[in-house]
Amino acid sequence: MLRAMPMINPLLAGLSLMVAQTATLGIAAIATAGVIVRPWRVPEAVWATAGAVLLVALGLVPMPSAIQGVAKGMDVYLFLTGMMMLAELARREGFFDWLAMIAVRQAHGSGHRLFLLIYAVGTLVTILLSNDATAVVLTPAVCAAARAAKAEPLPYLFICAFIANAASFVLPISNPANLVVFGPQMPSLAAWLLRFLLPSIASILITFLMLRVALRASIPGMIRTDLPQVSLSRGGRLAALGISVTALGLLAASALDRPLGLPTFLAGLATAALILIGNRESPWPLMKGVSWGVLPLVAGLFVLVEALERTGAVRALADLVATHAAHSPLGAAVGVGATIAIACNLANNLPVGLIAGSATSLVVLPSGVANAALIGVDIGPNLSITGSLATLLWLAALRREGQSVGALQFLELGAIVMPPALLGALALAIWPHV
Repeated sequence: MLRAMPMINPLLAGLSLMVAQTATLGIAAIATAGVIVRPWRVPEAVWATAGAVLLVALGLVPMPSAIQGVAKGMDVYLFLTGMMMLAELARREGFFDWLAMIAVRQAHGSGHRLFLLIYAVGTLVTILLSNDATAVVLTPAVCAAARAAKAEPLPYLFICAFIANAASFVLPISNPANLVVFGPQMPSLAAWLLRFLLPSIASILITFLMLRVALRASIPGMIRTDLPQVSLSRGGRLAALGISVTALGLLAASALDRPLGLPTFLAGLATAALILIGNRESPWPLMKGVSWGVLPLVAGLFVLVEALERTGAVRALADLVATHAAHSPLGAAVGVGATIAIACNLANNLPVGLIAGSATSLVVLPSGVANAALIGVDIGPNLSITGSLATLLWLAALRREGQSVGALQFLELGAIVMPPALLGALALAIWPHV
């Protein structure tokens, strides 16, 4: 009996580990499902933070590890805070209304030309300011443009959601998820363009064509042309300057391989100070207009991913991909791209990108497989309404404008638009590198 005790202890330890791993996976799955489905209309941030707190409270994630997980997102928090401040300042100071009038006038009464103009602007904003900026900054401007033109806003608002992901890998700064996926293995700007410029062009063009076809019946042929003159206020000009400086700062940070969060945050803070001091206004109305719930949402997701890493699931995933890549680089690349694209729509691209980045950092993979992982993270979310952080930000912006889009409505459009763009980009990103 006593001799059997040393054998029982390892069995109990193994059983305890299995229970802990199962509990961790279950809590992470429920929290992620809550973020996606939002049952009882409970905000996304509540589900993510509740899952993180429960993992810590049950001892499944030690407090130091949870703090480490939250700290990993510091650059993302700073980036989002700066971008949301800039967007709220621009909205309050009438910059969006001014942009809307310019876009509608340049359309010369054509709803289809307005569609093309908004798509082109969305592409530039995504490339230079990131996909989150397109969701946060451009969405109110597009809504204002549609209202000024007396046109149904939704066909034009869909552009903001889809181009935010389709153009999000032209540059490293075009999507914070790019930094998460590559981490310290981030290619130089020249190497990045060599790997992703042609796939990005394919993604942008195919997404436009599919959107144009799918929405053709809802795009008005003629729009209003008799628009009142709108002048840009001093605060509006400062907001425009802040956004421009931010774009230049992000480009410089990318070229120098520096984090993007701090420059964006400082640009937003400086712009807010200039406008508020010039207008002699209190900062509290501005602070109330910022969607602060996004930050605990992101922090909670980082803790959930930290918990998954502790289960060993990420290591097992990395070894599996490496084994397949050794036998068939092309097959592994296609499989990784498609699997990640689907996973993003089940669990959001931020945690999936974090897992993909952690997995690819543990093993040596062909560049074609790494390229496919990034494209899956960036384009894949265009299938569902909760596929990416940018789309969640877009939903929040829609609610502020009194608009709403259902999950099924988005899925029906995404099923038409996303797969061709994903396949076209994957083909150009994988074939030269396997």
